[in-house]
Amino acid sequence: MLVLGIDPGTANTGYGVVRGGGPGVPVLVECGVIRTRARDPLPARLREIFEGVQELIGRHHPDALSVEDVFYARNVRTTVVLGHARGVILLAAELAGVPVNEMAPAEIKKAVVGTGGATKEQVQFMLTRLLRLKSVPQPSDAADGVAAALACVMGASLPRIDAGGRVREPSRPKLAASHLASPPSTRRP
Repeated sequence: MLVLGIDPGTANTGYGVVRGGGPGVPVLVECGVIRTRARDPLPARLREIFEGVQELIGRHHPDALSVEDVFYARNVRTTVVLGHARGVILLAAELAGVPVNEMAPAEIKKAVVGTGGATKEQVQFMLTRLLRLKSVPQPSDAADGVAAALACVMGASLPRIDAGGRVREPSRPKLAASHLASPPSTRRP
């Protein structure tokens, strides 16, 4: 299984591509960030993110895309802008027929570290251990994308915690084959 993990942001969208799910240690294939210019208008930045994710999907042909779910920031504008970034990421995956796994930040931390309250440093430490890396993926946005991918590869069969703190059913990685087997949706005007 090959998973593209995304940590959405309008300035830096971190990503990581992890192969795993079978016997052996998961492998980091690639990681990095899609950077946008702060002086550009939001629509132009969203287009850069969309095209960057499309390019990653085209290059790697992932079985699934794992994206960090919305969290509620104190600043409502930050939450809304982050929602825009997530929207273009979800659109790129949908247009490519790649199944999406949305995971709360606490769910990703729990899958990688064992506790949903883990610090950024603890997550980065576990990434180096689990993927047998010599150093932490840089920058930190890329490490967050790698963590999202790794959590999906590891199955993330852990209870999901929604925004209200309620425990929901476990997330399960979806494979592209099962996604393609479902009947296409039709949209009528």
